[in-house]
Amino acid sequence: MGALELKDSILNLLNDADEKLLQVVKETIDNYKEEEIVAHTVEGKPLTRKEYKEKLDNALQRVREGHYTTHEDLLNEMKNW
Repeated sequence: MGALELKDSILNLLNDADEKLLQVVKETIDNYKEEEIVAHTVEGKPLTRKEYKEKLDNALQRVREGHYTTHEDLLNEMKNW
């Protein structure tokens, strides 16, 4: 069965599905998307959507806590290279 036929078959099943089945399908799709590779680290390690979001959240938290280098500080630091 090709992708088009599979989609049609699934859509027909979903049209007749009860709320419980629809919830299971939604959770399955959400989990699939969370495990999708959406980025890579500078070292080339693949990152899933979930890992990427975690890294973004961690970075935002570090900035909120003041753990960052300003442009001016970086320019001064570069003078010593």
